[in-house]
Amino acid sequence: MADAKKGDWVQVHQIVLKPEERAPQVPEDTSEVPLELWVKGFIKTEANIGDEVEIITVTSRKVIGRLTAVNPGYTHGYGKFVPELLSIDSMVKEILYGGQ
Repeated sequence: MADAKKGDWVQVHQIVLKPEERAPQVPEDTSEVPLELWVKGFIKTEANIGDEVEIITVTSRKVIGRLTAVNPGYTHGYGKFVPELLSIDSMVKEILYGGQ
């Protein structure tokens, strides 16, 4: 049985540029790694994780890549708590509005 069925929401991965294809002006640590892309969309055929597949994104782009996830969630965040931002919030409100 396939991991993904036609029409499933999936995520694919592809290498956009190999390290040797990167622009010469990028920082050295950046130029040592490939430029990678992860994109989500609807898969066009049945497939298993690791298979090369074609998807259609919500903006109707066709993208080919290696299947990495079926029904992927969102894992982004804004980093760790920064206590200084609490005091900045109060300062800005005081300056703009004269207080809370």
